[in-house]
Amino acid sequence: MKIVISPYSRSLRSGKRNAKNYPHWEELVELIKEKDHEVIQIGTKEEIPISSTDDFLIGLPLKEIAELISNCDLWISVDNFLPHFCNFKKIETQGIVIFSKSNPDIFGYPQNKNVFKSRRCFRKEQFAIWEEQEYDPDAFIAPHYVMQVIDSLECKIFQNTESL
Repeated sequence: MKIVISPYSRSLRSGKRNAKNYPHWEELVELIKEKDHEVIQIGTKEEIPISSTDDFLIGLPLKEIAELISNCDLWISVDNFLPHFCNFKKIETQGIVIFSKSNPDIFGYPQNKNVFKSRRCFRKEQFAIWEEQEYDPDAFIAPHYVMQVIDSLECKIFQNTESL
């Protein structure tokens, strides 16, 4: 499987770590790679590459992002630009969105697998400015749970291609 990841949400003007950024990407990518999947990271030049990805594509134009996502088997991101872009462009490729303090009932899309640790981690004021939100790595779901979602989707992806 070819999986595209978009691991970061925008940088905050305050210089604080964005509370939406998943702290377990390295471990998650390692688990994905153990299953012999190709992992491509997309992002900006300011972002940190995940060390075990197969490629890091920086600053792609929107048209190329749409083509890449449309031609991969699965994409994974945090609550960032990518889920909104895929929804707007009506890209049918399955996505997994890892939430922490944002409520996916408000900011997620039903066609994606929206995963989170606990509703107790959601911030009280969902529309407050992120600059003021403290980063909490304990607010995120563990990588092995994300792998369970990938494994369940993998079966569906292969079942769909076998019937073609």
